[in-house]
Amino acid sequence: MNAGFTIRPAPNACAALLALLLAACGGGGGGTATGSAIGGGPAGPGLADPTIYSSAADAALPSATEAAAVTSHTLALGGRTIAYTATAGHLNARAPGTGAAQASMFYVAYTADSAAPATRPLIFFYNGGPGSATVWLHLGSFGPRRIVIGAPSTSVPQPFELIDNAESLIDTADLVFVDAVGSGYSQAIEPATNQSFWSVDADARVMRDFIARYIEVNQRAASPTFLFGESYGTTRSAVLANLMVTVGMRLDGLVLQSSVLDYNSNCGLFDPGQLSCAGYLPSYGLTGAWFQLLQPQPTDSDAYAQQMRDFTDQRYAPAVAAFLGTRTPPAPTLLDELVGRTGAPRALWNADFNLDPTAYRSQTLTAQLMGRYDARVAAPATSALAAGGDPSSMVISAPFVAAQRAHLANELRYSAGSTYTMLSNAITSWGFGHDGRALPDTIPDLATALAQRPALRVLSLAGYHDLATPFRQTELDLARLGAAPTLRQRVYPGGHMIYLDDAARPRMKADLVAFINGPP
Repeated sequence: MNAGFTIRPAPNACAALLALLLAACGGGGGGTATGSAIGGGPAGPGLADPTIYSSAADAALPSATEAAAVTSHTLALGGRTIAYTATAGHLNARAPGTGAAQASMFYVAYTADSAAPATRPLIFFYNGGPGSATVWLHLGSFGPRRIVIGAPSTSVPQPFELIDNAESLIDTADLVFVDAVGSGYSQAIEPATNQSFWSVDADARVMRDFIARYIEVNQRAASPTFLFGESYGTTRSAVLANLMVTVGMRLDGLVLQSSVLDYNSNCGLFDPGQLSCAGYLPSYGLTGAWFQLLQPQPTDSDAYAQQMRDFTDQRYAPAVAAFLGTRTPPAPTLLDELVGRTGAPRALWNADFNLDPTAYRSQTLTAQLMGRYDARVAAPATSALAAGGDPSSMVISAPFVAAQRAHLANELRYSAGSTYTMLSNAITSWGFGHDGRALPDTIPDLATALAQRPALRVLSLAGYHDLATPFRQTELDLARLGAAPTLRQRVYPGGHMIYLDDAARPRMKADLVAFINGPP
């Protein structure tokens, strides 16, 4: 090995898994209260749920009642007023065959009042983690209401504001936001415990059973059905799609946002001395362009992204492979190009030619730390925003906590006897094994689902500035599917939670509408 280059020792396995914690991150029943609608329309019954929900691994409810708060609302969208119903509460995921209740799943559904339910598209949304509630998608993306964040700003307008969402998908589909077991107000039912569902396969199975229950209760078997997963939620979606198709459930499409489909290909989880970080390089280039560190400075993000893909595939990836395989040092001219294309200083490339995202985030800007979820958000390394290791996560956490509390209580008229769990500790004991591997590779699950149902459509959404699940690595993973005519891929300026970017969100909405309304 050339003395100018180092290979870092392998990190502790638990720490490696914790590094993928994505923020972006109970039972039912009992009591009723009078609610009042927000946004116009008649009031529906509220729900004061006395149940104490727990996110502990060994927690379980002795039983659970299926109950919900139902309220009426309106939204001015696209030149028309849409009346819709919000339903916030619990349904029990039931075991196939026996019908035994396994888990009480908390969900919020938005359904348009004037549409024919049988033929209206239905989208199930969930975040990842593992252990994250679905608050980020619920109040940040395409629901009828969203919080004002102004990404990539390092300050959120106060007081934290919930507004009508001009990019809501309620004009196109009915929307169901569901929390995984042990997050939000979702909890296992005896004899199971939360831990019973904290693994790749069990988590996907119980989500399948919740979807089946929702469709049964609401008579939606004929509705075009879509899954929208973010981050670890894309891992869930690939496995879940295979499970749904295998048992004959209707499934028309998957939206995979900020994907981690193969844990074994992402060098952010492993010793980058053993696994190539080439999938991150285009994201470094787009991030360097954002901070105007490049010479010449690109003027077109999409064009520069393609240049970075080509440079990575033709020059950088082969050089990293040679370095890892035979310790062949890179040519000085290649190092010069890397400096010019990414903004990372020459000393950093000398020290870490297979440059991992943590080093890039912490050592490219002088005395500043870039965000992991959104690299455009940077803060002084000694600041409170940087103290948690990711300024882009720290800046949005408090606003989302406050917004969720207010939205459930004041607008949806649902209250519980315990605190809503934004993020549990599920990841610390999660069973990541899948199909004989210690960490999941779900591309085969997705391939099997597509083989069984060739008309199944897939839309991949990614952000240029996401340094947790880099867009190029997602493209390389999906390329393993071969020629997949029903696969579409889109990349936007933005981070892991692309929809928080006010410029990207309208583009995403347009692409999603085209995807949902596309040919079956």
